[in-house]
Amino acid sequence: MTHLFDKPDTFAADAMRGYCDVHARTVRLTQGGVLRATPTPQGKVAVVVGGGSGHYPAFAGYVGQGFADAAVTGDVFASPSTRFIRSVAVKAHRGAGILLGYGNYAGDVLNFGMAAEQLRGDGIDVRPLAITDDVASAPADNQARRRGVAGDLAVFKIAGAAAEAGKPLDEVERLARLANARTRSFGVAFAGCTLPGAEAPLFAVPPGQMAIGLGIHGEPGIEETPILGASEIAALLVQRLLDEVPAQAGQRVAVILNGLGSTKHEELFVLWVAVAALLRDAGLTLVAPLVGEFMTSLDMEGCSLTLTWLDDELEPLWLAPCDTATLRIGADEGLVSVEAVPDVAEEERTSWPPASTASAAQGRLIADGMAFLAAALASAEDELGRIDAKAGDGDHGQGMTRGSTAAAAAAQAAATAGAGAASVLGAAADAWADRAGGTSGVIWGLGLRSASQCLSDEAPVDAGQVAAGAKKALDSITALGGAKPGDKTLVDALDPFVRTLSASVDAGLPLAAAWAAASKEATRASDATARLTPRLGRASIIAERSRGHRDAGAVSLALAASTIHALLDFPT
Repeated sequence: MTHLFDKPDTFAADAMRGYCDVHARTVRLTQGGVLRATPTPQGKVAVVVGGGSGHYPAFAGYVGQGFADAAVTGDVFASPSTRFIRSVAVKAHRGAGILLGYGNYAGDVLNFGMAAEQLRGDGIDVRPLAITDDVASAPADNQARRRGVAGDLAVFKIAGAAAEAGKPLDEVERLARLANARTRSFGVAFAGCTLPGAEAPLFAVPPGQMAIGLGIHGEPGIEETPILGASEIAALLVQRLLDEVPAQAGQRVAVILNGLGSTKHEELFVLWVAVAALLRDAGLTLVAPLVGEFMTSLDMEGCSLTLTWLDDELEPLWLAPCDTATLRIGADEGLVSVEAVPDVAEEERTSWPPASTASAAQGRLIADGMAFLAAALASAEDELGRIDAKAGDGDHGQGMTRGSTAAAAAAQAAATAGAGAASVLGAAADAWADRAGGTSGVIWGLGLRSASQCLSDEAPVDAGQVAAGAKKALDSITALGGAKPGDKTLVDALDPFVRTLSASVDAGLPLAAAWAAASKEATRASDATARLTPRLGRASIIAERSRGHRDAGAVSLALAASTIHALLDFPT
């Protein structure tokens, strides 16, 4: 269990401040993550990596000369927001383009993907790369669905070395993709991890059992078996990887034996004896193997094995010097730190477009609604987390609380400054996305931002505009994530809500009555998700465990709809 924290919702930020203070020679703190503290020449490709916190040394521990130039860090097990990814990447950019590296998780894919599009709009060449090394998370013929685990280290190390050598962005991307295609990982767990402030682990392994094929966000394994001895576990790990030797692979491999948080080095060294013997018996040559903690999951008990099949291009990059807080390879010559450049935080917005008296009044109403919604979601946090943990990582309740609390504060600040309805809702949207992170953060941020574009700061908001805003939110969310009704996501509740709201408004019902009908449909649809099997996201990997349980995203959407109905007071 995680014991050392002051407030659960600031755990990740507090840890990052401490890390950067201890390792000031290597990294410096910036809003949303960390930057390399060593000189970076103009014309060098920037390697920017990132993901949720709770996995130390990933991702901030990978930043330093010869490795990554920056890391963007979200809250525990939650993707960093689009805005912070973009901000950190811009600060790391040196004119030669950016490689964005992250694990293949829905929130990361959405947020890093949106940030890449925005950076391209700024004229920066950006190449996103989702790492897909976990053989347990999807079959061999569908590797694009696999999640990224400890293989992140190998791929990012090779990409960082290529960039440090002065290779152009096309080459850095090609080599990183080659490394990803040649990397395989598999893991086991003996006990689940516990989020800061939580009273129980995200999942439990029965006494005397171990979970096989676990995920680093606390996702349950794909099966359970009685705990094996070290030699038997080694055989299991090695065989699952040797069953998937990449095409055209040679006999030289980089090896990472990774502890997940509570499995100690002595245990890993015992396991290594058997792992190394099996790999050598298979005719493999082990190149600079690593044993230790490189991709953890808070206090999870367990380990994973990663192999990267090397060739004449990849091996020199794997062996190239680097200087980070947690990995130092090669001689110290040339690895020089410089005085940190002061980081300037982005200023909070204080001015807004002119608003009419009526729109400003509705802006205050939206701010009140956000505060009311934040309180409701905070009350439901534990229940939403419990639902999410059935087939996910259990952090949905925390993410919704963080996002809605930030949205309420931003909306209140905008409304106090006299902003109109569109601006107040837009401010809430951006704050939600920034603070919540993860999949729910980008979805709710995008949905609210899209809805705000159908409102006005000048004319009063009417029922038609509200219905149009809900429709635009649905269209934006489905276009971004690809979800459709039946996939067991938030869309299963949002789609009937939007259809009912639009039909009711078109029929001439007052907004309050139309919203009430739509809210009822959303609640019905969210309850019906218990019968569905997830087809998207990490829950789809262990889909059968989700059957019989409602989808957390759909439940929180229905809760939000019913909560806001109580405060509706727009002109009809």
